[in-house]
Amino acid sequence: MNPSSFADRNFRMLWTGQFFSICSLTVMVPLLPFYLAELGAVTPEANGLWTGLSLAAPAVTLSLSSPVWGKYGDRFGRKWMVVRALIGIAASLGLMGLAQTPLQFFLARLLQGACGGVVDAAAAFTGSQARKGTEGRVMGSLQSATAAGSLLGPLVGGTLTDVFGFRPILWATALLLGFCGLGAAMVLKEPPRETHVPHRENVSLPHAWRNVLRHRRMRNVLVAGMLAQFGAFGLVTVFAPRVQEMVGSAYAASWVGVLQAVTWGATLFGSLWWGRRNDRIQVEKNVCAALAGCGVSVMLQAIPANVGWLIPLRVLQGFCFAALVPSIFLVVAKASHEKQRGVNIGISNSVLVMGQIAGSLWGAAFAAYLPMEWTFAIMGFSFLAGAVWLVASTRHAVSTPSFTTIMMRWRTNDDKQIDL
Repeated sequence: MNPSSFADRNFRMLWTGQFFSICSLTVMVPLLPFYLAELGAVTPEANGLWTGLSLAAPAVTLSLSSPVWGKYGDRFGRKWMVVRALIGIAASLGLMGLAQTPLQFFLARLLQGACGGVVDAAAAFTGSQARKGTEGRVMGSLQSATAAGSLLGPLVGGTLTDVFGFRPILWATALLLGFCGLGAAMVLKEPPRETHVPHRENVSLPHAWRNVLRHRRMRNVLVAGMLAQFGAFGLVTVFAPRVQEMVGSAYAASWVGVLQAVTWGATLFGSLWWGRRNDRIQVEKNVCAALAGCGVSVMLQAIPANVGWLIPLRVLQGFCFAALVPSIFLVVAKASHEKQRGVNIGISNSVLVMGQIAGSLWGAAFAAYLPMEWTFAIMGFSFLAGAVWLVASTRHAVSTPSFTTIMMRWRTNDDKQIDL
C-alpha cells in the first residue's frame, strides 16, 4: 500500500521495521522448548517452567515500560522511539543467542520487553504524521506488517533452524534489526519539535494514566480491547490440544501450522480492509463488529469433528482480529492532545498487554480444570463481552452527556455563539 497522505519513505521504513521485528520475534516462539532444552532445561518440569516464564517475560516488562517510552517520545521525538525499539530488540536477540543457561535467556527476554515496543512506537509516530482522514488506512497497513511477520516468522524459523541451528538464527535476526534501526534513524523524518514544552503539557505518568482512564472514549475501547486480548491469548492454551484431539498426534503439529498460517493470512488482508473502513465509519462500530465476529468464530471452533471446518472459522477470526489493535490505537491517537499522544498510546499498549497476561494465565487454569469446550466458550464470550460493553458504553455516552459538556453547551448558548 502507498498512502498518498503519508510520506512514502516514512511509511516504507515503519512497515519494514515492524515486519522484521515481528518476524524476528516469532521465529523463536514455537521453538522455545527445544532451545531451552539445549540450554539445560531438559526435564519436562524444568522445560515447562522456563518456557512459561520466557513467554510471559516480555509482556510483563513491556506493560511497565511502554508508558515511559511514550512519554519520552512526546518530549524528544517519536522517531527516536522507533529507533530505540528496533535497536533494543536487536540487542536482546543477540543476548538470547549468547545465553548459556535458561536464566540468562529469561533475562534477555525481560530486556526484549523493556526495550521493545515497535508496534506502539510506530503507532504514535503514525498518529502524529498521517493526514487527518487517512490515519485508519495507514494504521491498518502497519497492522499488515505485523500479520506478514507473524505468518513468515515461524515458517522461516522452523526451516532455517534445522539447517543452521538456533544461535546463528538469533544473531542473524539481531543484525538485521540493527540495520533496520540505523535505517530508521536516517530515513524517518518528522517536523521540528518545540524546544519548550509548557509544564501543563509535560504531565507525570500517574497523571497521564488518570487522564486516559477518565477519558470516556479511550476507556471504553481499552476495556473492550483488554477483553479481546484475554480471549485471544487464552485461546492459545487450548487450540493445539483441540487440533490434536481432532487429527491425532501424528499430524497435529502440521495442522496447527496450517491453521495459524490461514489465520494470519486472513489478518494480513483484513488489516487493509478495516483500515480503509475506519476512515469512513465510526471506529467503535467497526470494533464492535470485529469483536462479535471473533467471539462467534472462537465459540464455533469447539463444535466441528472434522479439522477442515476449522479453516473458515480461523479465516473469520483472523480477518476480524485484524481490526482490533490498530482501531484502538487510532481512537487513542485521535482522542489525545499532540503533546500526550505517545504516552497515551504507551498506556493503551500496557492495558492491552495486561489482557494478554491475564488471558494466558487464566486460559491455562481453565484448560486444566474445565472441559475444552467450556474454555472455547469462555474465550469466545470474552470477545462478545467486549462488543456488548462497547455498544452499551457508547450509547450511554450519547444519551447522557458529561457535566463538562453540559456546561460548555450552556455557556455557548448564553454567549450567543454557535450551537454545540
